[in-house]
Amino acid sequence: MRHTLPIAPQFYVTAPQPCPYLEGRMERKLFTSLQGEYAERLNDSLSKQGFRRSQNVLYRPSCAECSACLSARIRVADFKPSKSLKRAVRRNGDLSREATSPWATEEQYALFRTYLDSRHADGGMADMDIFEFAAMIEETPIRSRVIEYSSARNGERALKAVCLTDVLDDGLSMVYSFYDPDRAQDSLGTYVILDHVDIARDAGLPYVYLGYWVPGSPKMGYKARFPALEVYFGGKWQDLGDPERYSAETHPLSTDPIAEQVARISLPDTRPTSI
Repeated sequence: MRHTLPIAPQFYVTAPQPCPYLEGRMERKLFTSLQGEYAERLNDSLSKQGFRRSQNVLYRPSCAECSACLSARIRVADFKPSKSLKRAVRRNGDLSREATSPWATEEQYALFRTYLDSRHADGGMADMDIFEFAAMIEETPIRSRVIEYSSARNGERALKAVCLTDVLDDGLSMVYSFYDPDRAQDSLGTYVILDHVDIARDAGLPYVYLGYWVPGSPKMGYKARFPALEVYFGGKWQDLGDPERYSAETHPLSTDPIAEQVARISLPDTRPTSI
């Protein structure tokens, strides 16, 4: 028996605000709520169309004159780490992994605060308190996991990295990760991505979703270093290829009108959407 969504999801647009990735740009997002018994199906479907999850909201950049933000994912079957990526694995050989239910802890929050204060002190999460942090971790209507990485150096366990990860029908989506900034020289953030590739391979999942790659952005450009990377561009997934062929320049005709974007969104039950 075929099940359908009882009500087509409503899509909305945020008011423009300063872009966190490209200085001087204004950011706008297309979003919809994620709730109810069909949340997983909707999340699976929209994730394949460039959307990302934040708590019970799915969103995708929809800026008026810029289309620089591109959803990125690693094709697990074709992924072959470079020598530098293999070195990152070796540098973090002391870490052990533990996957748990999405439950926030004081230890996680302490690491989160240290990470923000060191790396993103002026970012949108800079003022997040422990209750907001708990909401970020725990308010998920779909199958999510918290994956912790701990070190046993000097005989004591210490939390070094955390990733909130969604389990999709075709891969793992790294919703948000943070780590001990004192181990930045060990490429700890890179290691967490590489470990997710291993987890996906062991689970028989074809993709690891990394969030957005933004050409020209110092914060987001690093993702282009991963082999077998695909980006959602022009309404389809394609190999990244040469990163230089993508531009972060603005143009009044670089994005389609919101109504046209919504009309092209494919939903699990194929019903038309509204805005």
